[in-house]
Amino acid sequence: MNLVPKRFLSGAVVLAVVVGACSSTAATPSPAPTSVPTTVVSATPGGPTATPGHTPVTITWWHNANVGAGLVFWQGIANEYTIAHPWVTIQITPMQNEDFKTKLPLAMNAGTAPDIFQSWGGGQLRQQVQAGQAKDISADMTGAWASTINAGALSLYQVDGKQYGVPYDLGVVGIWYNKALFTKAGIAAAPATWDDFMADITKLKAAGVAPISVGEKDAWTGAFWWEYLALRECGKDKMDAAVKQNSFTDGCFLKAGEDLKALIDATPFQAGFLGTPAQTGASSATGLLANGKVAMELQGQWEPGVMAPLTPDGKGLGDNLGWFPIPTVTGGAGALTEFIGGGNGFALSPKAPAEAVDFLKFISSKDVMTRRGQLNDGILPTTIGSEASVTDPNLKELISQRTSATFVQLYLDQAFSQAVGQAINTAVQGEFAGASSPADVQNAIQAATKS
Repeated sequence: MNLVPKRFLSGAVVLAVVVGACSSTAATPSPAPTSVPTTVVSATPGGPTATPGHTPVTITWWHNANVGAGLVFWQGIANEYTIAHPWVTIQITPMQNEDFKTKLPLAMNAGTAPDIFQSWGGGQLRQQVQAGQAKDISADMTGAWASTINAGALSLYQVDGKQYGVPYDLGVVGIWYNKALFTKAGIAAAPATWDDFMADITKLKAAGVAPISVGEKDAWTGAFWWEYLALRECGKDKMDAAVKQNSFTDGCFLKAGEDLKALIDATPFQAGFLGTPAQTGASSATGLLANGKVAMELQGQWEPGVMAPLTPDGKGLGDNLGWFPIPTVTGGAGALTEFIGGGNGFALSPKAPAEAVDFLKFISSKDVMTRRGQLNDGILPTTIGSEASVTDPNLKELISQRTSATFVQLYLDQAFSQAVGQAINTAVQGEFAGASSPADVQNAIQAATKS
């Protein structure tokens, strides 16, 4: 796989490679499991073994793969590491993305943060760095290790030229859809334009199919729609400038809100979407798609892995699952090769021991990332040479899209600080609820980014 030229990157908020929640803190977007275990799993339940020349070390690790194959995989990797390093114990706390929004800041402020924690880079990592809550690993990343990782993905975890985290996944957000329901509605191919997309919504409704699921209880899913329409209306140059300069006053951002209002007015979403969670349970927005209740959902590369555990057979939609990018809008400056996206990675607290850094090096090795990609559950590995391990047709297409991308904007709730990101999500949520106009949304986002 070719690396995307670094000239397309701008600071910590824009990639030209890709997409934790993402999620509301994820993601965003990121990649969002569906339940939170109540116990902490230890890779070596008996504790570290006394080893000549080594002091026993315990590493605490919070990650977001709390169900399915990802949970089992990370546990196995921790076990492998502790077998090879018997003086080390790794205590794992898996949790869903939404919990990181509250639990991680509380732990950081209390001085009890985990040694290794899930991170999506961008503005939130910058905020942690400025608060002295993240470990500078620049010296460890110099040389061979850094050269083994996709440069664009690595840049997401850099603040002022220094490295504070390590990526393992990078992808883009797009429309996941049920091919069988498209066929039922007489739709032969994915829409090429926004007008085609709106026409397909009409066809799906006529066939008795709920066109789109959205989990507005968690807000970030709706924000994806506004962000993408903004990118399609404004194009990469204006979007890049808006994020860099904290200025969303251009008329194209108002037009994005008007496009979103037209979509909402077409009533394409499932009943009760304002109270529907994003990815928690079979009745969540993702669960509805997974179980054939709706035709489409706008989500990231993590979707297949999240969907599978939400279905009775644990397989999701199987061959009926398809993917396509958000279409272009008439008169808009954005291109199909411009995306909203991001990925997953890990950062460390300042107190993290040297073994925690070494463990991240082990995680990001070609061997481990190749095995991670072979799960085909939505993780698109960023270690060079491991990408070919992904064989699922949809996920291979996403890797192709991230390779050929001309611009990728990190989800806005990750590009900015947590407070600003939440304000953006809440502003868009107001439009979904019918409480805010397109101008209200634009003004609220402008005010939040200027605060």
